[in-house]
Amino acid sequence: MSSPTANRVKDTAKSAATKVENAATEAVNNPKKAKNDFLHQPIVRAALPFVNGGLSGMIATACIQPIDMIKVRLQLAGEGVRTGPRPSPLTITKDIIAQGKVLDLYTGLSAGLLRQAVYTTARLGFFDTFQNILTARAEKRGTNITFAERAAAGLGAGGLAAMIGNPADLALIRMQSDGLKPKDKRANYRSVFDALKRITATEGIGALWAGAYPTVIRAMALNFGQLSFFAESKAQLRKRAPSLSESTRTFGASAIAGFFASFFSLPFDFIKTRLQKQSKGPDGKYPYSGLLDCARKVIRDEGWLRFYRGFGTYYVRIAPHAMVTLIVADYLKLITA
Repeated sequence: MSSPTANRVKDTAKSAATKVENAATEAVNNPKKAKNDFLHQPIVRAALPFVNGGLSGMIATACIQPIDMIKVRLQLAGEGVRTGPRPSPLTITKDIIAQGKVLDLYTGLSAGLLRQAVYTTARLGFFDTFQNILTARAEKRGTNITFAERAAAGLGAGGLAAMIGNPADLALIRMQSDGLKPKDKRANYRSVFDALKRITATEGIGALWAGAYPTVIRAMALNFGQLSFFAESKAQLRKRAPSLSESTRTFGASAIAGFFASFFSLPFDFIKTRLQKQSKGPDGKYPYSGLLDCARKVIRDEGWLRFYRGFGTYYVRIAPHAMVTLIVADYLKLITA
């Protein structure tokens, strides 16, 4: 004879099975309602901008990682010297392959993916959240959201996300620059987690936020150029060229956003790379004490134009990344609307 406890367990299991069966039947018979019931839960709606942002950023990074590797090596070439050899993206690529293998172009991919999982999740999530709040406020006033408001949303989202994602960004730079050192001095990080662990152990946890100041400014500049100009360009294209398809407007707006993101953010990206790559010299001091010191020494020793060295490569890295990220994010918004 069954015990009361066994009967209760059996009844609970039957009840759960019935609920699952009913939910599955509802999903088959009315998939749109089932989808909306889940996607329109308050918690899910709040999380979707962040989930969509992270997924779109990671997909984009997987596509352009080799270009990012070449961009970093270009920025570190000829450090402290105004004249000398002028490497090109092609020569950098040949050198990387000659010293190892084609897959070395994907050095730091794990760090790049982690960075996107943290940084892009936060920046696109915060931007969409801020923009939705501003849009709702504008609708209450009977007006439209302004470019200045979009810019403020982009700047705020970029700054917050950069602080959160700086450790992964620093690990990425360390991994990508490791191959420039003599073989006996290379760290040979196995993964982003190995890099974070070893940097923390040898330099302290505060070292994970090295270059955070220029990283935040760079992210604010990039977000201002990318997200603000994307949203504004798309709105203007919708207003001035209503015959264009939604996909064409998205593609055109993302190309415009990629250019402005590159133009505004490259000088800060350059300084960020130099600060995050640096290590202590024989005298126990770092080459640069901070953002302003780095900028001053680059101007003095290498010239103003050094900040824009590799602009073409940077644009080829930023623009496709922006385009893939924004197009995927738009698509994810569409299917989760």
